[in-house]
Formats: sequence, C-alpha cells, structure tokens
Amino acid sequence: MAGAAASRQPTAPANRGAVRLMIVDDSMVARAVLSRMIGADPMFEVHAVAGTAEDAVIALGHASVDIILLDLEMPGAGGLNLLPEILKAAHGAKVLIVSSQAEDGAEVTLKALEMGAADTLPKPGTGRFGGKFSEILLERLRTLAKDMVRSAPRPRVPQPPAHRAASPELPLRVMPEGPLELLAIGASTGGIHALASFFGALPERIGVPILVTQHLPPAFMAVFARQLAAASGRTCVVAQDHIPLFADQVYVAPGESHLMVEKRRSGLYARLSNDASPSGCRPSVDPMFQSAGEQLGAAALGIILTGMGRDGTIGAASMVKHGAGVITQDEASCAVWGMPRSVTDAGLVCAIAPPEELARIVLKRVSKD
Repeated sequence: MAGAAASRQPTAPANRGAVRLMIVDDSMVARAVLSRMIGADPMFEVHAVAGTAEDAVIALGHASVDIILLDLEMPGAGGLNLLPEILKAAHGAKVLIVSSQAEDGAEVTLKALEMGAADTLPKPGTGRFGGKFSEILLERLRTLAKDMVRSAPRPRVPQPPAHRAASPELPLRVMPEGPLELLAIGASTGGIHALASFFGALPERIGVPILVTQHLPPAFMAVFARQLAAASGRTCVVAQDHIPLFADQVYVAPGESHLMVEKRRSGLYARLSNDASPSGCRPSVDPMFQSAGEQLGAAALGIILTGMGRDGTIGAASMVKHGAGVITQDEASCAVWGMPRSVTDAGLVCAIAPPEELARIVLKRVSKD
C-alpha cells in the first residue's frame, strides 16, 4: 500500500529547528495538499506520512514527530479506533484531528478529544481546500507548537509531590480549610481528555455541585454534557439561568454564555451572562471564578486544566483575594500549558498536579469537612 511505503520512509529533516509533523490520511491528494500548506510555513516540516492508522503506528516506531494530523475515516480500523495506540506510539506528540467527521457538534469529535486528541479541525472535501482552511490549519498548528517549543529547551527534572512543595521562585499557597460548597473547573484545548481523567479518579459523591467552563462552540454543548455525564457517573446538564445547583451534579457553561454562581438563602443557583470578558472568551473561566470567590470565599475551590491563553487568571486572583483556593494541571500532562501556566506564574495556586492527582487533592479537602 502506498501509505505504508511512505510511512516507512520519512523525509530527512531540512530544517533542524522546525516542528516535525506526520500526516495520516488515506487520500494521496489530501496528503499532498496538506503537505504544501504546511511547507509554506518555515516553522513546520512534514517528516512522515501514512495512509492508514495501522501504518502510522508502525511509522512512529521509526520516526520521531511533534504533531500528528490524523484523519478518522480510513481503511482498516480507522483513526478513532487506533487513536490510543497512536498516542502511545507518539511518545508525547500532539494529535490534531483533521477529518470531515470533525464537524461542530459531532459526537466522534468529542470522543476523539476525550481519548486524548489535542484539537480537531473539519476537513473540506477534495477540491475545496481554500485559503481560509489553510490559515485556520496553520493557526491551530502554531497554537499547539507554541507551547511545545517553549517547553522543549527546559530540562525535565524529577519533581516533588506538587501539593507539598514548589520551586523557590513560585512557592505554593496554603490550601484553605473549612467546608467546601462549590467546585469550579475551567479548561480549553485538551480539556475534554483532562476532565475525563479527573472525573475518573473522583468519587461519585463529594457533597458539592460542580461547575465546568470548557471552551467549545455552542453546537457541542449538549453532546459534551452527555459525554461528561458518562465519564463522571453524575448527572450533567447544560446550565440555565437561575436553576438551583445540587450536590454531586455537574453544570456545564453554555457555548454562548458565561456560567456564574449566586448564593441565596435557599442555596446555590446558576447565573448566566453574555457580558464581555477580559479574556475575550465566551464562555470564560474568569466570570465563573470571580463569582465563586465573591459569593463563597474559602468555601469555593477552583481548578484550571489544560488550555491556551490566560483565561482564568483574573478570576483566580479574585478567588484568592476572597480566601478561596486554586489548583492547576501540571505541564507534563497538559495538551497546552497556557492557562495553567498563567495562573501558576501569577503565584495563585495551592497545588500543581496531573488531573488524577487533582481529584485526590479535592477528595482530601472534602474529607476534612
């Protein structure tokens, strides 16, 4: 098969400083077009190609790459079914799904993100690869590469348990004590996989409602809520204005509104807002965190998971100001260490750890109540 032959013969690097990519697509035309688009940017280099997911797994045994462009519809098992094997063979490379199946709201898209893909991009039909698609593709690749290139020169050293110690430059804050009334989680790129890992390690009953702001288009939210319900073992709904918040249920920010919390005599309630946010995102983590801090103080706990940009930093500062705690995902487990890094660099966090460990930290905090 052409794909198999190509996958075993990666090209020699022309630019040693370039970000190396693998294209996995059964269409020779698509591989050629994507290669031309990527080759137009000196930041990237197509290092290997494959015509099936099986070929990609074999090729990754010989070729070291940084980002993999993966189609989902291919002969054989297909990209989605072999995504776990590709991720395992990739040794840390980020996977960008580029597929006609990756339409807004498609369940297969969120499934791929839940399984560990960093991002997805709908692929136009043959003959319809236009300039706009090329611009979007390169921007997505730059987003993934920016975090990777920044992190690459930094040597990996064994780290102490994240909730016990920190570097001298950025000491961790002390975790607040007292009863917990609300858990608020913010995430962006790579967040669906991180959320699945977090909830997989969290007991079904912790006694507080959970708010989630995940950067996704509105069309995804209903499917996202269903998948999060399955991953968490909890009731999970897209939040509506003024609904009561019940313990051990998950409330997802709508794609077009910020999700906030309001404390009343009768309990906690969801509030929605369409106001502009400092980050420019909608939904944004900042308003959620700000309301949690203002309404609940030390009884609220914020979590920042993987994502690009700085959304959540202003909100985290507000939470800390009002006595609440904030914990973040660590760099090694993030798809993009942007949002967690921003909050960490601001000196606002009580703990830095992978999602599974963050769940144990939450459980420890709840167990002290």
